[in-house]
Formats: sequence, C-alpha cells, structure tokens
Amino acid sequence: MTRGALTSRSITEQYLARITALNGQLHAVLEINPDALTIADAMDAERRRGTVRGPLHGIPVLIKDNIATLDKMQTTAGSLALVGARVGRDSFVAARLRLAGAVILGKTNLSEWANFRSSHSTSGWSARGGQCRNPYALDRTTSGSSSGSGAAIAANLCAVAVGTETDGSIVDPASRCSLVGIKPTVGLVSRAGIIPIAHSQDTAGPMTRTVTDAAILLGALTGEDPRDPATAASRGHALTDYTKFLDQKTRGLAGARIGVPREHYFGYSPHADQLVNDAIEIMRAAGATIVDPAPIATAKEMDDPEFEVLLYEFKADLNAYLADLAPSTSASIRTLADLMAFNDANRATEMPFFAQELFVKAQAKGPLTDSAYLEALAKCRRLSRTDGIDATMDKYQLDALVAPTNGPPPPIDLVNGDCGSGGSSTPAAVAGYPSITVPCGYTFGLPTGISFFGRAWSEGTLIRIAYGYEQLSMLRRPPHLLAAVEL
Repeated sequence: MTRGALTSRSITEQYLARITALNGQLHAVLEINPDALTIADAMDAERRRGTVRGPLHGIPVLIKDNIATLDKMQTTAGSLALVGARVGRDSFVAARLRLAGAVILGKTNLSEWANFRSSHSTSGWSARGGQCRNPYALDRTTSGSSSGSGAAIAANLCAVAVGTETDGSIVDPASRCSLVGIKPTVGLVSRAGIIPIAHSQDTAGPMTRTVTDAAILLGALTGEDPRDPATAASRGHALTDYTKFLDQKTRGLAGARIGVPREHYFGYSPHADQLVNDAIEIMRAAGATIVDPAPIATAKEMDDPEFEVLLYEFKADLNAYLADLAPSTSASIRTLADLMAFNDANRATEMPFFAQELFVKAQAKGPLTDSAYLEALAKCRRLSRTDGIDATMDKYQLDALVAPTNGPPPPIDLVNGDCGSGGSSTPAAVAGYPSITVPCGYTFGLPTGISFFGRAWSEGTLIRIAYGYEQLSMLRRPPHLLAAVEL
C-alpha cells in the first residue's frame, strides 16, 4: 500500500474471495461485515490524502464472535439465543481497531459460549457456525475456543485476528494451527463489550502468523478504559508499540534465563516433548541460559479452585453483560436462567451433541460475596502467583518459563467430545499473567507450539524471547487443507 501496488480495497477483496472459496470447508468465519469494502475505501481515501494512522491502516482483521461491534454484524458467542440482540456500543477492542484504521472484515466462529457450556463439549462447534475445522487436516480439532480465529489466520483468510482467552483459548488454537498467539496480562486490553466467562482471567489478544504481526496488533489494542477497572493497573506498563522488542541483533536470546517446568507440563505427548526439547537446544545454542528443571511447586493444585472461581464469575459476569444489552433488542435473553431455558426449548439446534452442565453448575452458585468464592479466588492467586510463577522465577532468577503449549491436534469427535490432553496454559491464565505461543514443529504434518510465560506485564520480554526463537527456527509452513492427516 505504501508503494501504491495494492490498496486496502484490493486486499480486502482478495480476502473476501478466499473466505468464499474456503470457508465452506473450514467453518471459520460466521459472518462478513457488509461494510468492509466501504471501510477499506475510506482508509484508501485517507492514505491518498497523506494520512496513515499506523501499521494497521487499511489492514483486514477478523474478530471473534464474542467481541461486540456496533454495526450490522451480530455478537452472539456462537449461540442462536443472541441472534437479533443488539449491543449499545462497540467493545473497546473494536473501537481501538477502528481507531487504528483496521478493516473489521467479519466475525469468526468459536466454541459456543467460549467453551464454557458443557464438560463434554467439542471444541470449535457452535450452533451458529457448525464445526470449525483445522486447515492442516480437516478431521482435526482447532482446539481452544478461539477456533475460528485460529483456522482463519492459518488458512490466510485475513491478515491478523483477535481471539479471547480464559484458560487456553488463544494459545491452544494458535498452537494447533501453527500460529503465534499472545495472551496478555489481564488488564492490558480492556474486556468491555466482550461476552465474558470470568473477569479474573478473561482477556483478548492477537492471533497471527508471525511474532512481528502479533507485536503490531497488541500495540493497537492496549489502553486504559473506565469501563474495565482492571485496565487502571496497566498504567506505566502498557505500550502502543511492542515492535521495539523485535531485536534482530541479539535475536532476543543471548543472556536470557529460561526455566523449564517439566513436572506436569511435559510427559503427556512424546511428540510435543521432543519438539520442545529441540527448541530448547536451539535457544541454548543462541546464548540463553536454560534452567532445567525449574518446577512450579503448585502446578497440580490449581485446577479445582480455578473451576470454582470460573463458575461463580461466569454467572455474575454473564448476567451483567446480558442485562446491559441495548433496550431496543428483540431478544428476551437477560440472564443465565433465560439462556438455559432457551437451550432447553431449542435442544435440536442448540444441544444436538452436548448439553449445558456448566451452565447448571454456575446457575447454582451464589453471589461474589460468598466465602466459598472468596476463598477459591485467594487460593488461585496464591497458587498461581505468590507460590507459583513468581516463586519459581524468583528462585531461579528467570526471564521466562517455557513448555509445550499442548500436543498435536486430536481428531474431532462430536460423539464423545474433546479427548483429554495436557497443556501449559493454566498457570499464566489463573495468575492473569502473559503467555505467548510460537510454532515449534510438526508431527505427521500436525502442528505443535511452544509457550513462553512469565510475570505480570512482561509482554515485552516474552516477545523478545519468542521472536529470537522464531527467527532462529522459522518452522511455520502453511496448511494444505488435507481431508485427513497423512500417516
């Protein structure tokens, strides 16, 4: 665009054509923004007048369908229950993208309600969008709940995408689609206008094909927002340009101290273990000091209190979001109880494969003043922060921790739901600390990622280390939409 060889309109048209050609196989995009070309034309006109807002000016972006937009698109979390519901204003994320000059191309499919409806769910399925498929092998899961964002970026249906995470929903699909995903510190990016799960862990973040793109997109999303009090803590920590951490000279690894928490975060996939062990040797050869092992003593203790916190906060936060929908909406869904009743009345379309056990458990919870909630929240913070990531990094004087993000993507199974597999997203998710995943190789053509995570507000350090590894390895290769994995 700077050279005049392309325009925002021509790029947008090419992405729209690619979505038309491939989305029937992938089910990655729920809907196209009918104003996308109009926005692209406006950005081209600004560029001709000499105004360029920044690196996202005129760039097509897809966002997850739980991120509200005040336009002609829906915001439904993949559920038929919110079709026709209208929001009163843009989410902070959408507003920041518009301010940066991005073209919001459309909304991506997701695991319905961000995968917090059933303990037997199949990741990537929603009533609105059907089953999202992995572009590396269409019989394989995209994982997480930002499944459509992952599949869309991997298949080059847009330039960059935005996902959301409570625990794993950015980094897991990014890993299984051979992408870079950044789960920021909670409070770095406002959650205002995003359909919630839990305010202590929810955040939006970039999903891209390179660390450079992720750094650019992250800088456009940050900022304090009075609608999300958690962003006040980002003052003095948030940046609008993270590309300064893309250090070509040192490649980000020389002198870095990186810990390897093997217990609990390795051992579930020999394929992932081998790829990450290979990556560790690349980093060691580049001058990083590898502390191996560097265990997180509380690694096995976080799951139960986390689940309790999520149930309590989901009920409270979702009820608040639904109550704040625009008064003119035709939808009658104003509470979690209303939503459950809708699903029961529409079982054939909303619950053909799995039910809503998590909704039922959340509905049974009391207010956020309950001692059970307060005790679980305090326990989460102690286990993940004070006695967890912080304690480990202090003990071994680390800049980052590293582990397999997850294993290669398993087959989609709508009969039994997701198969159990390990991952390393929980410590950073429960703590509200940042993590970044980068491609680290393939098994039978199926991707695996490596995750770097660390202290609160350490995005710059993690980007520097992740970029250094990415530039030394350069492992990502594009998908070919195989019908099934080639064994």
